[in-house]
Amino acid sequence: MSMPNLQGRAAWIFEEDDFDIDLIVGIKNIKITDIHELAAVTMTSYDPAFAASVKKGDLLVGGHNFGYGHPHYPAMRAMRHLGVAGVIAESFSPGFFRGEISMGFPLVTCPGIREITSRWDELKVDWDASTVTHVASGRSLPFERLSSVERGTLEAGGFIPYLKARLARQGETPAAA
Repeated sequence: MSMPNLQGRAAWIFEEDDFDIDLIVGIKNIKITDIHELAAVTMTSYDPAFAASVKKGDLLVGGHNFGYGHPHYPAMRAMRHLGVAGVIAESFSPGFFRGEISMGFPLVTCPGIREITSRWDELKVDWDASTVTHVASGRSLPFERLSSVERGTLEAGGFIPYLKARLARQGETPAAA
């Protein structure tokens, strides 16, 4: 199985290191369960037009320890709903990284990405070459390869589908959830 490469615009660049993911929707909104309501408040404290300007396939660019704080899921649920296809960051908070990979959401650890990227620049993630390319300049940066389990989880669309496929390959039947 192979993962499709990502290619999209940098819809936002988080300049802050240790960015608390809850700030994407605002801490007061993290208990909203309606995805449309949640998407409507996404990034409003940074750019009130963010939700209207994002399109399917766009990417986010983050700093060091992106996703710091409690690994709540509403912010990235909203981003996925808006069409964001993945996050490329200098590094990730371990809890955020594990949680989002387990949800099947691509995260790419790419030191130097903020230095070469401006908002709306097009970026391409080549999984096999382990590079992120700034399309306009042609400049490429290496990224940290995913483990076989992380890659398998993304290829399967999340950790539960990954485990079910793995058990099926081993001839076992997964227990009913």
